[in-house]
Amino acid sequence: MSEQQGFPLSRPGRLYLTEGGTETEIMYKYGFELPHFAMFPLLDNPAAVTKMRDMFRYYLDVVAKHKLCALIGGLDYRASPDWGKLLGYSDAGLAEANLQSIDFLRDVAAEYAHDIEQTLIQGLIGPRGDAYQQGHTITAEAAEDYHAIQLTTLKKAGVDLALAITFNNVEESIGVARAAKTIGVPLAISLTLNRNSTLGDGTPLADAIEQIDQATDHSVEFYSINCSHPIEYEPAIDGGPWLQRVRGVRPNASKMEKVALCKIGHLESGDPVELGEQCGELAKRYPHMDIWGGCCGTWDQHLDQIALNIRKVHGLA
Repeated sequence: MSEQQGFPLSRPGRLYLTEGGTETEIMYKYGFELPHFAMFPLLDNPAAVTKMRDMFRYYLDVVAKHKLCALIGGLDYRASPDWGKLLGYSDAGLAEANLQSIDFLRDVAAEYAHDIEQTLIQGLIGPRGDAYQQGHTITAEAAEDYHAIQLTTLKKAGVDLALAITFNNVEESIGVARAAKTIGVPLAISLTLNRNSTLGDGTPLADAIEQIDQATDHSVEFYSINCSHPIEYEPAIDGGPWLQRVRGVRPNASKMEKVALCKIGHLESGDPVELGEQCGELAKRYPHMDIWGGCCGTWDQHLDQIALNIRKVHGLA
């Protein structure tokens, strides 16, 4: 897109499907190593690029099969300054890696131009620290300065959306939202919840969204929940008016606690059918939710079941 616009509002009959857990799929199913959990260095590996193309085709096949719209991202989660330095990237090299990540998505999505009604491209912004790190603190001011670097590159890339994903504290969320507003990039925030059904800083989900909105003049396009299984996020969903700001979920496949899940060294794919049914039940309770997908351990099988169930709820089956 040449001019930065707000992200499209919800519209009856239009549902978006994102990709699943890109990192867990490429690591555990296809055997590629991801230092510091970073996908974008694989763009320099021809064998990995071929496999990633196949992976994203499997996902886009599901989107086309169910006649949904695509909201595609997935390579630039770690493409911010601190992680880039750990991986040996210069500032210029990291900016180029961000641009290449978006170019890759556009290229593979172009193959489906006649099969998918609408495909939107999102850049993923991960937290400055580890999403599951205990005791990690950051001020809103520091987060604004830090995330502005990647957001500036994503604006140059012309993404349809920047998604701050697996954010686990209020201050960093406020900072990235302020940076996006200043730079002029549509931004959504996807929060992750722990076993207590709160953010990592202990804030309940409802309170977090209300606090972020108040501190940013409601500049966040919308919120979502990711990297949490329904057993983690369902207790936080109380039916309050704040839920109208949440447009969807991207659940983990496994019920395992996230820190333990990161240490097992293999793919935990859970029960795709059950996960799809759980998403369908959530969609039935909150039909305004229109953005669905997966996170760790999920890919085309899970996405197929999620798409099947949400289509039924919306009378599209």
